[in-house]
Amino acid sequence: MENKSYTIALTGNPNVGKSTVFNTITGLNQHTGNWSGKTVEVCRGEYIDKGRIHKIIDLPGSYSVFAESEEEMVTKNYIDNNEFDVLVIVADANALERNLSFTLQILSKTSKAVLCINMIDIAEKNGVYIDTEELSIQLGIPVVKTSAKKKKGISELMTSALGVAENRINTYFINSIRTLTDIDDVIELSQKISDKSREICNLCVKTINRQSKYNKKLDRIFTSKLTGIPIMIIFVLVLFWLTAYGANYPSELLSSLFSYLITSITTLFNDLCIPQIITSFLCEGVLKTVGWVVAVMLPPAMIFFPVFALLEDFGYLPRVAFNLDGFFCKAGTSGKQALTMMMGFGCNACGIVGCRIISSQKERKIAMITNSFIPCNGRIPTLIALSTIFFSAYCSFPSFITAMILLILISVSVLITLLVSKLLATIFYKDNSAFIMELPGYKRPQFFKTIALTIKNKVLSILLRAIYVALPAGAVIWILANITVYDQSLLRYVTNFLDPLGRVMGVDGTVITAFILGFPANEIVIPVMLMSYTAEASLTDLSSLSSFANLLASQGWNNITAICTLILCIFHFPCSTTCITIYKETKSKLVVFLSIIIPLVIGFILCFIINQAYQIFF
Repeated sequence: MENKSYTIALTGNPNVGKSTVFNTITGLNQHTGNWSGKTVEVCRGEYIDKGRIHKIIDLPGSYSVFAESEEEMVTKNYIDNNEFDVLVIVADANALERNLSFTLQILSKTSKAVLCINMIDIAEKNGVYIDTEELSIQLGIPVVKTSAKKKKGISELMTSALGVAENRINTYFINSIRTLTDIDDVIELSQKISDKSREICNLCVKTINRQSKYNKKLDRIFTSKLTGIPIMIIFVLVLFWLTAYGANYPSELLSSLFSYLITSITTLFNDLCIPQIITSFLCEGVLKTVGWVVAVMLPPAMIFFPVFALLEDFGYLPRVAFNLDGFFCKAGTSGKQALTMMMGFGCNACGIVGCRIISSQKERKIAMITNSFIPCNGRIPTLIALSTIFFSAYCSFPSFITAMILLILISVSVLITLLVSKLLATIFYKDNSAFIMELPGYKRPQFFKTIALTIKNKVLSILLRAIYVALPAGAVIWILANITVYDQSLLRYVTNFLDPLGRVMGVDGTVITAFILGFPANEIVIPVMLMSYTAEASLTDLSSLSSFANLLASQGWNNITAICTLILCIFHFPCSTTCITIYKETKSKLVVFLSIIIPLVIGFILCFIINQAYQIFF
């Protein structure tokens, strides 16, 4: 028995700190967040105790064993199949009565469990005191208090879990809980469970009401019909302003560093008598493409995503979803689509995976089809660069104007998302699913830890993926730009062929070509433009946005060209990673096709209207 390894599964409602408990036990850095639906698949880790390696399974958050959504189905199936030696049920000490409903459902099926009451430090600070001994008697299982973020109580939790697994700690069924399974009517069952939860909490929990006043005061501001939306707009505006203002100088510095590096490598290769074609291929093609991707993408990402994560950790993002819920309900879809839409700001592929939290297949597919309307990290730097060059560079407050333009573009993308969702909901009519959303308590963000984890887990991973794609893309672009047929490069043939279509849309063939060749990753759209525009079939030495502006001006760009390119940057087909993710999630070629064709049609129509209006009136 002493040498046996066990499987310990973590379960619980969303937003109870389950992933934090998992990270603390295993030492992994699974991303945690202060909103529901963060864990949508089973995560696995290990816990080493006295030379034994135990498996730790982090199940998706669930409100009920009567599964509706995909993540609840995963949890239900795992529990029903008894694939564990002991269940650790994680509950929020600040909302124990609500969390006990799920706990009672599980304990009607198995008694091989331990109740982990997490965030106990916050609860006690808010005046919530829990009698764990009495609670253990009422449930028939061990009860352990923890504060996973502070790593308190985790050792005691694992001792109890292993004790139950090894049968050293006895657990037992409570008759009044087990008989709940005899009730067939769902409404009656829900009422019985709710009554039992309240009864147990009345015996075991004493509350001095402190937290609710604090939460209610903030919610009166952040979720009010009068102030909720305006404050949300201000938050987004400030976020984009910080991103635009803070990214300028680091971006130019990185561009200069890459320019110096490429010049030095070119000189070294020439001194070593390496053939010019190889030097050009590596330096002018591959390295300059990678250099542009890093210089343009890294500074905005280093600002945008940590600030976004701090808002998430504070608990504000669920309030944004709450504020938008009414709009999505009127569009005939689930309010959870607001959550997946916000995930798309980081990566549309992540937003697609996040759609698993939507129980209705119809609403899930609608959310996937429209997710690419939200600009991801690969497109935000392009939006910032073009907005700065054409609309804010010569203003008194350029970063503020850039932020305003981004806010307008995001507002347009949200509006189009709602309109298309309404259209698709009408075409694919089915009964809508219910949306139960938990608004978590506000928390003081772990400032430095949140920033460090965001940079490590999101910014750097996204950047590495971009570089991974940019390396071969730079090589392909260089080859197309340098292989000539009848004194004209293959890339020029492509851009000339697409030029008539581009002119109708207010751009040119080079812009259309750039978006097509940018299918592997949105980050390489501008490098393709640059290489296409330069006469020497290589990227120019762009050490600042001003040199980029001069290049575009020499190619006939004006404000309408910039506006139409910004529109296309938002409304064009998803990147290859997102398309592959959509197919993996749905197994439907039709959904992938709609995800590609719908934004393309919208982008074409908007650009056509804007260009024709300009031609008529100006």
